[in-house]
Amino acid sequence: MNLPNKLTILRILMIPLFIFFFFEDRIPYHNTWALLSFAAAALTDLIDGKIARSRGLITDFGKLMDPLADKLLTTAAFCCLFANILSMHVVISFILILSREFLVTSVRLVAAGKGEVLAADIWGKIKTVMQMSWICLELLGYALFAELGYNLLPGSWEAVYRDVMYVLLYAVVAVTVLSGAHYIVKNRHLFNDM
Repeated sequence: MNLPNKLTILRILMIPLFIFFFFEDRIPYHNTWALLSFAAAALTDLIDGKIARSRGLITDFGKLMDPLADKLLTTAAFCCLFANILSMHVVISFILILSREFLVTSVRLVAAGKGEVLAADIWGKIKTVMQMSWICLELLGYALFAELGYNLLPGSWEAVYRDVMYVLLYAVVAVTVLSGAHYIVKNRHLFNDM
């Protein structure tokens, strides 16, 4: 197994560590540890792609597992975060994000059944970067406001932060839905027999 594929597997293996830190509030600075473990896992996505392209190590395994590892990581993080900030618009955002991920995965399965391997395109990569960035910012908020304490920052800063995060979440959802639609349109030839 080449290095990029090992990094992809590492990203999957880091998911339980992130979840453990996120929920284990008996650990000092658990939100900070959750942020660091998620950010480290997210960085493996950047690194494995650069290595694979620069060294000519692109494999069918990597084309299939890299996007799956991204989906597993972001889905785990969204589940953790949304469990703490449930509201109607957050739940709807979560449903849209998961629906897109399962739809694209289904298209990949159809393609695989027809002997094609579909790699992520630029819109999928932008979507992943935006999702991972939003998650890191949300985890940073948990670390700043929950662990460092509200008294270090004026209360209004948390309200401003929360409003900004909702706007960014809507942007993430929009790009997620648009990238899913683009993926379906681009690969509509897979459904010619319908």
